[in-house]
Amino acid sequence: MNNIRSMDLNLLVVFDALFDERSVTRAATRLALTQPTVSGSLKRLRETFADQLFVRTSHGVLTTPRAEALAGPIKEFLAGARALVGPERFEPAKAEGTVKLCGSDYMQRTVLLPLIRAIRMQAPKLWASISPRPSNVVLSEWMVRGEIDLCVSAREVVPPEIISRGLYHDQYVCIARKKHPLKVRRISIEQLCAFEHLLVDPSGRDPSGPVDKALAKLGRKRNVAIAVPTFDRLLELLKTDDFLAFVPGRLLRRRESEFKVFETNLAVPTIEVVASWHPRLSGDARHRWLRDVLIKVASRQ
Repeated sequence: MNNIRSMDLNLLVVFDALFDERSVTRAATRLALTQPTVSGSLKRLRETFADQLFVRTSHGVLTTPRAEALAGPIKEFLAGARALVGPERFEPAKAEGTVKLCGSDYMQRTVLLPLIRAIRMQAPKLWASISPRPSNVVLSEWMVRGEIDLCVSAREVVPPEIISRGLYHDQYVCIARKKHPLKVRRISIEQLCAFEHLLVDPSGRDPSGPVDKALAKLGRKRNVAIAVPTFDRLLELLKTDDFLAFVPGRLLRRRESEFKVFETNLAVPTIEVVASWHPRLSGDARHRWLRDVLIKVASRQ
């Protein structure tokens, strides 16, 4: 593309929809265009950028490296252009397209699944997806390219270039299966270290966490027997033997009766749960609506 004056800038809108939807059919629906019109625009995009951009495979539509490189700048350009022509209106009941969410299994269970239910009630034509939270670097890249609209996570994992908004604070609690031999309500540090523990380590590389840091300050160490990738797996495994485990308190809501819950003298920091997004989405009408719904959902859970 040597001369911007020779380009139809509406093609960038089509590119953005194709990149988000990975489907000519869904992109056409989102843009209120016919499939042949979007296919024709894709042909012109390929000619303009001298690249295939979007390639059909047996596993769906794949983006080329050139498309990946273009996605972020095009989204930035379109966001600026929309801001120039005035505030954008968003009507949930009529909205179509995709909302791309991200979070760990804890965030999915406590926040994101209730959020999707709320989205479905207000905007039934919107399609939602949830991805596990990747590394900080990958999360930032995904947000730049528009592959993630909104992430829910602990504050400490949010990259510095990403905007965040606090949702709530949670506290780790110590639990065990109902048949665990400990009969006390408050567990001592000695008892805590005497039993084997389970913990969640999604990466499979760091079998430690806030509890271990709190114990280290006291010169103590717990016996971590098994690390699992999700809290769902941890709760299943916890019921099979006399393990102890620390889990976020919200994860136990409506499930307290399934486990023994112990008080401890261990000063484990609270979990500050936040929503994060790329700065280019801050003024987007649909994203403002999404954030408002999330804040209301999180306050009720």
